[in-house]
Amino acid sequence: MSIKTNIEVVNRRAQYEFHLLESFVAGIQLSGTEVKAIREGKGNLSDAFCYFRHDELFVKNLNISGYSRGNINNHEPLRVRKLLLTKRELRRLSVKLKERGLTIVPVRMFFSERGYCKLEIALAKGKKTHDKRDTIKQKEGKRELDRVMKERK
Repeated sequence: MSIKTNIEVVNRRAQYEFHLLESFVAGIQLSGTEVKAIREGKGNLSDAFCYFRHDELFVKNLNISGYSRGNINNHEPLRVRKLLLTKRELRRLSVKLKERGLTIVPVRMFFSERGYCKLEIALAKGKKTHDKRDTIKQKEGKRELDRVMKERK
């Protein structure tokens, strides 16, 4: 059995809700059934957020549904999971997080070439309502342009 590395779970709401300023790639502490469930595509990042506790970074509300072939030892879907970053990155994030209005949001979860599950997180600032409307206008304009270009061919 070969390891699939093209599995990717994306948080689409992150781009809509936040201005993504800077991104980091972090490892996640997972149990065995969690990794298997993610490989089945059962991850959901839509409500997830990151926070600091005792100089360590954790992700909360990262929903990894139960593994289909799991038994009574299956994992808890919404448990708090520790993120693995270097001390320098953790220090940099904690300093930036103290600025007003900044937060850390998970953007995507994927498997590296070596088969490890990684979480891309971003330092983000919340968008105002008019910014969200601008994002929608840009998407609609791009979609319309693509449609016109497709019709020309």
